[in-house]
Amino acid sequence: MRRDLDRREWLWRRNCSLTPRQTVAAWAMLCVLSLAVAAVFLLHGVWQVLCFTGVELAAVTAAFLCYARHASDYEQVVLTSGCLVVEQANAGKIAQTRFVPSRTRIGMPEHAGELITLESGGVTLEVGRYALAPQRTAFASELRMELLAGRF
Repeated sequence: MRRDLDRREWLWRRNCSLTPRQTVAAWAMLCVLSLAVAAVFLLHGVWQVLCFTGVELAAVTAAFLCYARHASDYEQVVLTSGCLVVEQANAGKIAQTRFVPSRTRIGMPEHAGELITLESGGVTLEVGRYALAPQRTAFASELRMELLAGRF
């Protein structure tokens, strides 16, 4: 969170435990280990294990690709004078929504799993997907105070 005189910014990122390089290394290690086990069985004449290894590696590769595709997802909310901008990145696609601060309504999350709702001019958007429940509540309160103060 950053604070300037005429700008407020909130940023949430997906919590990923592996870097891209670590993801590739883990995938490669898993592939090598699975193929080594399959090769031992193949040397003993049990070729069916190689078929199952192929299916296993296809599933693991699909899972790692899905993980890597969403590793850089984020949400950013920027409040400047006259504009509230929400930028959401999901699987490499970036969507940007602009709101007029003085006309924006904030729907506070009532339960722990709910997101914050921003609504203005017929456009409704949920934010806070990558924030924990207490962070969502704090953000909604901060944004509401900033909007009520009318400095933006």
